[in-house]
This record gives sequence, C-alpha cells and structure tokens, in this order.
Amino acid sequence: MQKQPSLIQKFFQHEAASGFILVFAAVIAMIMANSPLHSFYNGLLEVPVSIRFGAFEIAKPLILWVNDGLMAVFFFLVGLEIKREILVGNLSSPSQITLPAVAAIAGIVFPALIYVWFNANDPVAIRGWAIPSATDIAFAVGVFTIFGKYLPLSLKLFLLSVAIFDDIGAIVIIALFYSQDLSATSLVVAISGLVVLFALNRFKVRTQAAYVLVGVVVWAAVLKSGVHATLAGFALAWFIPMTVKNEDGHPMLEHMEHKLHHWVGFFVLPIFAFANAGVSFFGASLEHIFNPITLGIAAGLFIGKQVGIFGICWLTVKSGLAKLPEHATWAQLYGVTLLCGIGFTMSLFIGSLAFEDQPLAYQVSVKVGVLLGSLLSAFIGAFILAKVGNQKPE
Repeated sequence: MQKQPSLIQKFFQHEAASGFILVFAAVIAMIMANSPLHSFYNGLLEVPVSIRFGAFEIAKPLILWVNDGLMAVFFFLVGLEIKREILVGNLSSPSQITLPAVAAIAGIVFPALIYVWFNANDPVAIRGWAIPSATDIAFAVGVFTIFGKYLPLSLKLFLLSVAIFDDIGAIVIIALFYSQDLSATSLVVAISGLVVLFALNRFKVRTQAAYVLVGVVVWAAVLKSGVHATLAGFALAWFIPMTVKNEDGHPMLEHMEHKLHHWVGFFVLPIFAFANAGVSFFGASLEHIFNPITLGIAAGLFIGKQVGIFGICWLTVKSGLAKLPEHATWAQLYGVTLLCGIGFTMSLFIGSLAFEDQPLAYQVSVKVGVLLGSLLSAFIGAFILAKVGNQKPE
C-alpha cells in the first residue's frame, strides 16, 4: 500500500504554500522590527560576512549577501523559466504572447507615471520611479490559487506570462538605471566567463558542476563590476542547455529549474522578505510615513497596475490584435489585473537599489508603500475573483 503524504508534505506541495511562507516571513520581520527584538533584528542584518581568496575579497553585511547573493539565485531561476517558456512553453508563438506582452508593458509604464506624478519635483525621490512597476509572481499566483480555483486555466497562464514579461522589464531597468561605477576589468572577467559557458553549451558538456563553477566566477566578477550581481544569475540561465542531458540523464535546464523551484520558493524569497520587510514605526509620524514616495508607490501598484493592464487589454482585444483569454470574462480578467499590483519582493528589491545610499527614512517609505499597495491589490483582487469565479463568458 502506498504511503499517504503527511499534512506537512501536502502543505509544501500546495501551489500557494510558498506565498503563505513569504507572507509569514514578512510578518515575523515586522513584529521583530517593532518589538524589543528590534536591536537583535537590525544587528543580525548588519553582521559582517567576508570571503577571501588571496587579494580577492568580498566583504558585506549579511543583508547585502541576501540581496546580492540569494537574489541572484532567484534571478537564475527566473531566467531558466523564461528561456523554457520562450523556446517550448506559453511564450513560444506570437499569438500567445501579444496580450500578456502589451499588458506587462502597460503594467510597467502606468505605475511609473503615477509615481513620477507624486515625486516629479524631488531629484532624490524620483530615483524610485521603477519601484511600483514590479509584480511578485509567487504572491500573486498564491492568491490566484486560493481564490481563483474556479477560474479558467487561461487566466492563470495570462497572469504567469505577464509576470514573466514584468521580470524581463525589471531586469532591463536594473541593468540600465541601477548599475554604477563600472569596472572594466571585472566586466572583462564576467564576459570571459559567459564565453566559457557558451563553449560548454555548444560542445554539449554534460557535467552540471562545470556550469555552476563558472557561474560562481561570473557572479563574483559582476558583483565587483558595478553592474548589479543579480543580473549575473539571469544571464547565466541563458547558457544552460535546454536539451542536453546531465550526467544523471536528465535534461539539464529542466532538472535545474525543478531542483531550484522549492529552494527559491521556500528559502530564498522568504529569507529576502524577512531581511527587507521589517519596517520600524518607532518614533514615526503619519507625515513621516505617508509622504510622496509612499503614496506614489502604493498608488502605482494599486491604481497604475490595474488601470494600465486592464485598459491596454481592452484596447488590444477590441482592436482585434488579440483575444480575451479562453473561457474568461472581462470581470475575471479585471480581478487578475488587480493581482498584478502585488509588487512585494521585486518592488522591495528595486527600492533597496534606488535608495541604497540614502537615509533609512527612504527605505521606510518604500516598505510602507509596497506593503500598502500590495495588500490592497491582494485583498480586493481576491474579493473580486471569489465573486466572479463561476461566471461564464457570453
């Protein structure tokens, strides 16, 4: 008789489990940051950690190892998923990508414009224009899984596709606007590493460890180059073979994606949320918290995302350039566009880059704005999806 999975196993197998753990990690961070444990919490994030090989040294506080190191693993997984989807998945034909592609573009532009409207006269605050442009795929899919279980599968694929294009946009934005003080030597080392990976791919090298070892060298070089290190993870993914089987006989890209999925969902993203979501309200006033940065982010996520995505989808479908997702209604699509306003992980990450050299008050504003906009989008999106779940298209 086959052994039945335990309740814990069932939980971790549930599609929304990673979203629950993400929220739990953020709540714990908030509690610690606003309790007698706040000194321990802040001290933990500032613990110095260093790695040294001869004259080469990487020395950073723990929070930057999370943001530069663990998040590179997340972007590596994102790169693997995007490559697979483009080659053989939901983004492999023009008819499949038109609607989510234009939706993602509008979902980046409209929130950014709203943020700029709030902060146009502040040369420092304006650096955060990209913060509300991101969508947290784990959180959004988690809410969809719970409240949209009666919705057509096409809407879930639409949400995933929009989030994938959104991630591509975020990566381009980080590369173009949040990289600084470039080191030519480090960039040469990084590019040389990518050339080696290209050769491994072309010669169909099956040893997975070879790709990983060269990848670590590329990551370290990018970290030292001034380009944000997470971009190394995304770039590495494109050199992982799609069809070449590793030494264990599994297609390498699919095998890596499968193995990393749970690590990223249940470890990397929760650790990131724990390290970045701890907003301390000690001594903070309403004027201090609800400033143009906070309002621009919250409005961008909650208003900009839904207006931009739903509006462009309506125009695209009505003009005949694309079709409404199969078996879906406009009300159901609207509920999904609200979920795209859950920016959480990616928005916090871009916020940490935008104001990394500014006083702590800027990060407090970012975190409050991201939490407010994401929670509004999640709660109202969930409510609408629950209401329209059984609708049939006319």
